[in-house]
Amino acid sequence: MKELDKLNQLSESHGALRPGKGLITGVIALSLAILCFLGVLAFHFPEYLTTPQLRKSYNVDVLRQVMFWSMVVAGALSLINVISGRARWLALAAFVLIGLTLALGGHKVPVNDFADDTPYIGLDWFILDLLGSTLIFIFIEKLFALRKDQPVFRPEWQTDFHHFIVNHMIVGFVLLATNLLVHKLFGWAANDGIRGWVQNLNFFAAVFLIVLVADLVQYWTHRAYHEVPLMWRLHAVHHSVKSMDWLAGSRQHILELIITRTLVLAPIYVLGFSKEVIDTYIVIVGFQAVFNHANVSVRLGPLRYVIVTPNFHHWHHSQDDEAIDKNYAAHFAFLDHLFGTAVQSDRAWPEHYGVVGDYVPNGFFKQLAFPFRWKG
Repeated sequence: MKELDKLNQLSESHGALRPGKGLITGVIALSLAILCFLGVLAFHFPEYLTTPQLRKSYNVDVLRQVMFWSMVVAGALSLINVISGRARWLALAAFVLIGLTLALGGHKVPVNDFADDTPYIGLDWFILDLLGSTLIFIFIEKLFALRKDQPVFRPEWQTDFHHFIVNHMIVGFVLLATNLLVHKLFGWAANDGIRGWVQNLNFFAAVFLIVLVADLVQYWTHRAYHEVPLMWRLHAVHHSVKSMDWLAGSRQHILELIITRTLVLAPIYVLGFSKEVIDTYIVIVGFQAVFNHANVSVRLGPLRYVIVTPNFHHWHHSQDDEAIDKNYAAHFAFLDHLFGTAVQSDRAWPEHYGVVGDYVPNGFFKQLAFPFRWKG
């Protein structure tokens, strides 16, 4: 019970992990052990726990190797902590999960044929994105930190992590809902002539066009979230984050996620972009959505007037006077300069983040209910 209490205290706390106590290696080991345990569940029930679009891209042998070496690293770090007498409670938790993973077959679980049309949650997408994001963006944040005193586990990280989990796990529901809405609401607009022209474009021209079209829609949708009070109820949740890092962009109300994705996907569907172009766009939007929230000191010189950088988007999240209702674009900063909504300031970076008045409650479920309870 003491071990569980310590784990609960750790999960509810925030701040820098003190080196030399075994906490850093213990958290890494426990995180890898958790991902391995979730991975073995996905191996056992791929029809219900994996995303159909990702299954076609998998190299199962590579995933098995990733799981095997993740268990080795988690076990080795935990063993070192046990021998050195540091954070043994964290090591014990990691060992328990590694043991459960091995008992369920570990990386050797056979994956047989299964139906492709079952309802599912995106456990695989959650595992891969969390592993990739933490490895890439935490490294980048430490290398090019804007606020060097901001720890990885900064205040309210738990809330944003809950958003990250839910928004990834229900990716199937979101995709189903958005696809249904796009086809139902915008199917009439599809035109074979326009589609033929788009599909004959050079690949790079098509990528530029898809990003531009998506960003034009996103710009005006984003602006509406700020200027229409009913829509601001949803969007205020995203703006309530007070610390900018790679996890901050995950704080987004599920209804806003569905509405925005539907409106952005509509012109992409209507114009008939190829799968390769859409896949490239998904990579671009996925990277920028995380990177532009990150705690990194990146401005890119004159290029910041053309493309959206962390500096540009940090201003959008600021509650400083000159930043209110500014910098709406997600990809091309020149859209805000064109429409007169770009931040004009003598300072390079904003000082304070969050909504003015700090009226959005902390906590995933409170934020889920907030738009329907707020009397402001």
